[in-house]
This record gives sequence, structure tokens and C-alpha cells, in this order.
Amino acid sequence: EVDFWIIPIIQGFVQIEELVVNYSESSDDDKSSPETPPQESTCVDDIHPTFLVALISRRSRHRAGMRYKRRGVDKNGNVANYVETEQLIHVHNHTLSFIQTRGSVPVFWSQVGYRYNPRPRLDKSENETVPCFRAHFEEQLKNYKKQVIINLVDQTGREKIIGDAYLKQVLLYNNANLTYVSFDFHEHW
Repeated sequence: EVDFWIIPIIQGFVQIEELVVNYSESSDDDKSSPETPPQESTCVDDIHPTFLVALISRRSRHRAGMRYKRRGVDKNGNVANYVETEQLIHVHNHTLSFIQTRGSVPVFWSQVGYRYNPRPRLDKSENETVPCFRAHFEEQLKNYKKQVIINLVDQTGREKIIGDAYLKQVLLYNNANLTYVSFDFHEHW
């Protein structure tokens, strides 16, 4: 009976845009040639020449907080600063969806201090972390079926301790629906 008084809100972002794709039979070289007269653009589909693109990002209310102040996982499997971003494309009465999630590494860790980029530390043992890590990914797999984890933690610097703990938890969890990829920005810089 109180639903009338409750306003649903999200902490996040929503944008919806209508787009038109134009094409021409000529190549890019022909288009730029001074001898080629300008041609009228032709739409991909004259009946439905547009498609809609929507981007929706939703930040979780669980473990929200300031960077460097809120890190890791809690006892319920919620990770700090978790965000789900969904990209929707609607074209020709079909809607396509791609969902990407991000959040803090799901182990017990923190960063203490006010200086820039304080050194991370592990706050609980591997065995204490296992049930919380499991709870996090069981929820993820329930919602999204298969998951590809992309670990963006620095693999050689001060964050190595967090990356190693993350990989160890993935190996202990040993779930076929979870794919782990380590991506080191320093190698691709």
C-alpha cells in the first residue's frame, strides 16, 4: 500500500540516443575524390533508418564508499563500489543487451592512510575469504550465468599481493562458468 509513496531511484547514469546509419555504394577513396560529385546519403533501411542505443549504469548500495576508504568484500559477498553497466541496442524490433560489471577485488583487503595510492594489505586469511568470495560469485553466476573476470590489478607492483590473493580464490572456487583473465596495463602501455 505504500508503493504509491516510494520513488524508485538509482545512483548511476542513463542515456538513450537515436542513431542513423548511412552508407553509400562507393568506396572511401571515391568519396574523397575531387572528380566525384557529392551523392545523397542512403539509409541502411528506408523503412526503419534508425536504431536506439541505451546506456544504463547502476551503482550498488551495498559497500558504496570513497576510493581508498572502501575496498574488498564483506561477509555477505558484496564488493566495494560495485557497478553494473548495461548497453542496449534496439533495431528492427530486436533488442540486444551487453552487461559489464565492475567492483573491488572480492577478498578482504584495505588501504590505510591519506596519501595518494596507499599500500594495500590483506585483512583476513585465505580460509576466511573463501565463503565470502564464493557468495559473491554465486550471486554473479545466478544473475549473469557465465562470467569473464578481467583482473586489472598491477601484477608486479604494490598491488601484487591483491592480485595473487584474487587468483588463488578463483583457483579454489574452480567453477567452469568463470573465466579468469589477467590484464597488465604496464605490458600494453
